[in-house]
Amino acid sequence: MMDILACPIDKNHPLELYEIKEKNNVVSEGALFCPKCSRFYPIIEEIPIMLPDELRNKEQEIEFLTNNKKNLPEKIITMANPWHL
Repeated sequence: MMDILACPIDKNHPLELYEIKEKNNVVSEGALFCPKCSRFYPIIEEIPIMLPDELRNKEQEIEFLTNNKKNLPEKIITMANPWHL
C-alpha cells in the first residue's frame, strides 16, 4: 500500500512510515509522515487517517501523540502539522 499512498495536501510521495504495532506484516498502529509539508497521519486499527486538516479530529490526534510520544520521532511529536505536542 505504501507504493500508492501520497500526502492529500501536497501529493508528495513517498511518505515515511513509523510502525508502533505490527502483526502479520500489517501495521495496526503507527504514523505516516510527509517530509515535504511536515504533516503526520496516524494509523489507528490498521487504517491510515489521511484527511485534510479541516476534517481531522484534533482531540483524537493529540491523544494519539500523547500516548505514543515515546514511539514516534521528535519531528512528529514536537514539530508536525497540523498540530503537535
